[in-house]
Amino acid sequence: MKTMIDSKSLLALAPQIIEATLAAGKVIMDVFNTDFEVFGKADQSPVTEADRRGEDVITAALKVIAPDIPIVGEEAKSDGHCPDISGGLFWLVDPLDGTKEFVKKGSDFTVNIGLIKDGIPIAGFVLAPALGALYWGITGEGAWIADVDGEIVSNQRPMSTRKADPENLVIVASKSHRSAELEAWLAHFPTADHVSIGSSLKLCLLATGEADLYPRLGPTCEWDTAAAHAVLLAAGGSVEVNGGGPLVYAKDLTTFLNPWFLCRADTDFTVPALTSTA
Repeated sequence: MKTMIDSKSLLALAPQIIEATLAAGKVIMDVFNTDFEVFGKADQSPVTEADRRGEDVITAALKVIAPDIPIVGEEAKSDGHCPDISGGLFWLVDPLDGTKEFVKKGSDFTVNIGLIKDGIPIAGFVLAPALGALYWGITGEGAWIADVDGEIVSNQRPMSTRKADPENLVIVASKSHRSAELEAWLAHFPTADHVSIGSSLKLCLLATGEADLYPRLGPTCEWDTAAAHAVLLAAGGSVEVNGGGPLVYAKDLTTFLNPWFLCRADTDFTVPALTSTA
């Protein structure tokens, strides 16, 4: 039987989901402040005790909050466990996006809980525990940002994307490891400012009205993007693949890989295709 959920019921559940996000952030920061070990997954990406403990906290909480909605967690999937999500409604959880930054004792890492319905993110919760920032959004209800001190949330305020000014664009793009394809695309905007930031915070910068575009011409997994994608949609932006269609989820249940995509704060602002080298 297909679980039914709407934006109003999600809004009512938001405080509990935020509580789960903050609890995961606490255990992650507890590990961050120790000399933790770093392990390697089969794909050679790093994983730590924080990833696993954070996912355990979130999974346990979501099973109480919405017991009928299956959960796809990055670490569980890495261990070969994936529930039946054929009903179209499921959670996508990345307990620690930006593990490499975490390992380097940086601050650009996030806790991510996204809810997918029929391939589209409808709710997302993103916590940057080292930065003290919480972002969340629910399609049809809005998007918000708040300050976080431990597990205390304050200064909650709404956020939204901004209209693009072609003369003053801000593009989220890494300052290193740029591909030829990305350089060719960025060349269309020679006067734009570039901002580099880690993890799912890239999409959140568009949602807060601090940036305009985020081109991703490299591999990501669905749990990397789902939560912040939902936040950006709720704030007024878009995430599109080549051809202009939306980035959707549950595309490949073996890899959960995303294609290249483009995030736009202003959905009316026309940009070249990501494959363009003209």
